[in-house]
Amino acid sequence: MLASYYHALLDRFTRYVKIDTQSDPESTSYPSTAKQLDLLRLLRDECSAMGLQNVELDPYGYVTATLPANTSGAIKTIGFIAHVDTSPEVSGANVKPILHKNYQGQDIVLPDRNDIIIKFADNPELAEQIGNDIVTASGTTLLGADNKSGVAAIMTAAQYLLEHPEIKHGDIRIAFTPDEEIGGGTTYFDIKKFNAYCAYTVDSSTRGMLDTETFSADAMTLTFEGINTHPGHAYGQMINAIKLVSEFIDRLPKDTLSPETTRDREGFVHPIDVKAGVDSASVQFILRDFDADKLTEKKDLLLSLAQATVDAHPGATFTYEHKVQYRNMSSVLDQFPDVTSHAERAIREAGLEVRKMAVRGGTDGSQLSLNGLPTPNIFAGEQNYHSRYEWVSVQDMLKSAEVIVRLAQIWGQANA
Repeated sequence: MLASYYHALLDRFTRYVKIDTQSDPESTSYPSTAKQLDLLRLLRDECSAMGLQNVELDPYGYVTATLPANTSGAIKTIGFIAHVDTSPEVSGANVKPILHKNYQGQDIVLPDRNDIIIKFADNPELAEQIGNDIVTASGTTLLGADNKSGVAAIMTAAQYLLEHPEIKHGDIRIAFTPDEEIGGGTTYFDIKKFNAYCAYTVDSSTRGMLDTETFSADAMTLTFEGINTHPGHAYGQMINAIKLVSEFIDRLPKDTLSPETTRDREGFVHPIDVKAGVDSASVQFILRDFDADKLTEKKDLLLSLAQATVDAHPGATFTYEHKVQYRNMSSVLDQFPDVTSHAERAIREAGLEVRKMAVRGGTDGSQLSLNGLPTPNIFAGEQNYHSRYEWVSVQDMLKSAEVIVRLAQIWGQANA
């Protein structure tokens, strides 16, 4: 359907990934890094040049635009959303995208780091890519397909719809957002102003994937206070907070409740950062489960282990901070069956098998759904994200754009 748009999509994608948009979890600004605005400004300008309407880059960095309806009737407005930031885990500076045409099942050695090899045996998704064209980075950076493949797919679909007015559709809203990778993608997103019945984030992986259920997520930081004295005169007095936090971490379950010991629908508690000194030491956790009530159990477990730690060292104390991050989107999407069924139909009409799974993670759609905008997640083709092993198929990105076009048409038919 969009085969003739191959070069337009590939050009967009390779231009976008060359722009460093890494977000920063330690930042107090929004967006967390000014360099995200380099791509957001470009997208604003490209949306305007393309002929989209109501194009805006707001003070928080959100780019929004409208593809106007080309038919009459009571047609619901829908939206498509992608984020521009890349993960803080691996550098996104000086990305060099490499096109591997007509992939034939070989291991892919990345030229700037010969030890970084995308192995066919370790990437079962590659078996579906024989004859397709694979894009990787060069080995020293991530690629940025998460989520610039979604950005490119949305822009390409918008171009196609503008150039094919025979495809009837209602108003289509588009948004590009910052800071998704650090949990802030929806912080200032104005759902009322976006003014859509539903939306779709374009940020899932394997072609045909439709995510309608995600983890619920909390964050928690525990801070242990010890007693610091001169080490030469510390006998019977010093309580080393580094040892407190170490002892607390050692109390965590060894064979369960961690990412490395859980799968399927099992949740976990996961220490992700430690800041430690003799006087004070803190450990930051993420808590995950498909059942929000079980997050409370996990919070209580951490508090009980912390209390046991300080009880073993009279004079030590601890405090904690707890934050709700997002919730399982299924509780909302179950109330809007048309949002999911239309996406399934669009994927099937694109010649793909619908793939659904409970996602052991979250998307901006998780929070948007809870805030009143039903937002499942459709595939963009990205694989091995947050790593130097990241790759994406050009054909998968084209299929993502096709699903967007078909969704616009289906919604246009559904309420005409």
